[in-house]
Amino acid sequence: MKTFLLNKSLPKWIILLIDQVITSWAFVFSFLLIRQFEFTDLLRGHFTIYVGLYCLVYLGVSYAMRIHTGLIRYSGTDDIYRIFSAVFLSSVIYGVAVGIFVGPMFHLRSVNIYVVLLVNFFISSSLLIMLRIGAKALFYYIKRSTGGVKETVLIYGANGFSLLVKQALETSGMGRFNIAGFIDDNPSKVDKSIQQIRVYRSKDIRRLHHTLGVEKLLILSEDLKAPSNKKLVEKAVELGIKVLTVPPTAEWMSGQLRMNQIQDLKIEDLLQRPPIVIENKQMFRDLKGKRVLVTGGAGSIGSEIVRQVLNYKPEMVIICDQAESPLHELQLEIEEAHPEADLKLCIADIQNFNRMYALFKEYNPQYVYHAAAYKHVPMMENNPSEALLTNVLGTKNLADLSITFDVEKFVMISTDKAVNPTNVMGASKRIAEIYIQSLNKVSQGTGKDGVVGEKQTRFITTRFGNVLGSNGSVIPRFRSQIQKGGPITVTHPDITRYFMTIPEAVQLVLEAGTMGQGGEIFIFDMGEPVKIVNLAKKMIKLAGLTPGVDIDIVYSGLRPGEKLYEELLNEEETTIPTHHHKIKISKVREYKYGKVVNDVTELLSLCKNGDELLAVRKMKAIVPEFLSKNSRFEELDAVN
Repeated sequence: MKTFLLNKSLPKWIILLIDQVITSWAFVFSFLLIRQFEFTDLLRGHFTIYVGLYCLVYLGVSYAMRIHTGLIRYSGTDDIYRIFSAVFLSSVIYGVAVGIFVGPMFHLRSVNIYVVLLVNFFISSSLLIMLRIGAKALFYYIKRSTGGVKETVLIYGANGFSLLVKQALETSGMGRFNIAGFIDDNPSKVDKSIQQIRVYRSKDIRRLHHTLGVEKLLILSEDLKAPSNKKLVEKAVELGIKVLTVPPTAEWMSGQLRMNQIQDLKIEDLLQRPPIVIENKQMFRDLKGKRVLVTGGAGSIGSEIVRQVLNYKPEMVIICDQAESPLHELQLEIEEAHPEADLKLCIADIQNFNRMYALFKEYNPQYVYHAAAYKHVPMMENNPSEALLTNVLGTKNLADLSITFDVEKFVMISTDKAVNPTNVMGASKRIAEIYIQSLNKVSQGTGKDGVVGEKQTRFITTRFGNVLGSNGSVIPRFRSQIQKGGPITVTHPDITRYFMTIPEAVQLVLEAGTMGQGGEIFIFDMGEPVKIVNLAKKMIKLAGLTPGVDIDIVYSGLRPGEKLYEELLNEEETTIPTHHHKIKISKVREYKYGKVVNDVTELLSLCKNGDELLAVRKMKAIVPEFLSKNSRFEELDAVN
């Protein structure tokens, strides 16, 4: 029976009939009330005419306004407003009909019909609303009673949005949730009740967890950005309370929150900082109407560069990558979001000079954002030739072609691993930095080695730490290990890393392209480094599990080329501020273009000959601070 009541709804004609019975009875009662229950009127026929006419008028109005078509169990304020409107409109139409047409036609004597209509308005509307409220209450009572074991939850905030979340839980939660209270530190709301649910302070969460058995905390995803709210969430996680995030109301489907939109809190939500906010009209002026080439455009950083560049109305965006499937997926996404955009999809290898020459010749880009690179440290340690061919030769090809084809700005995405590198990948990126910095001086006609440049391409470098959500991030790996039941593997108990969001990183890239005059290496305030083992523990707790009990953490040892701490500057570098307080410029050693070209040419020749040891030795000569760690190339440092 309960299942039937929950899953079935009354036919529309039955609801129409019930409403008609209610309004007819209300009108009869109002009529008799005004006539002081003089039943003799019933025998004179006038009563029948009055009631019959009202029934016809209300039937027509309610049918036209489709009062009977809504599901009673989901009735809300809009339905109440429509009921009031229907009863009011019926009273107006009926009053006009009686006064102008029916009364004179049947010679009905006055019964003060307008007072009857006034009384009837309040009685009819009240009964119709009570029917819906009662049916709704009965539905949720049955729903709650069939829900089995309930989860006790708190809702962050005590406002209109919080009430919408509460209603969504009650409507779509199938009786799974027992709402214990709201959390809000506003003094005017604390210790008060909203819809019979009490408002608590955030500091009460520990007590509520123990006394009420609170299991979950719901919070708006946008509220996570506030530092005070992050502390609340961190405290909830430490207590073992599962945190769920709710999307902004603008993302609710048809204005209604669905249970599948309520997501588990992700570690990215805890790690991300308030993003860098850049309001630079110059950026719009620089990119509007320009042809922009993005290499590595299907990757994490490259694809976000494409998305953000499109907001500045470029003439054309050329997306270059080797990965066919991700490139196709990005194409579908961009074509849907920006159907007016002129996209050129190019599958190409930046190592292939002829292919890249043809690309530059066909599209003649004015801005180049160079994100294509090999980035995985252990893999590049085992494949140094590929690291050099892509990260050094590929960058050289693009940089040289940028001068040949009068590119205005060339922005390279580097890495913090290029600072005091301990691995081939980081050293290869540092050599790429050195090459484009020396080339910048030639391009600007200020080379110190006698080489005078005729072009005016400006070469700019940006350095990043680890990016949240990128393909190479440790977070997806930890998440997969947790889903499999563990263990989580961490290389070392003391290893730390910086983290930032992809949009934040790309904002820096675009800002660098705007403010850069050529030759700079831009770095920025990345906040505090994160200890990876603490990251693993938080991810276990976010999954509702206990570290060391449900999921073990094991240490696998540092991987080839890996170091414990990442750096943004080496010992010989200093920084100077920019107009943005979180963005700084690194002052690095200057290199002569002629010497750099000779070194890079020799390095690539050794690489192509397949002699890895000689190639890595040459890398160490070009970058003296390159000292291998936990690598087969450590012997080269001993020789030196």
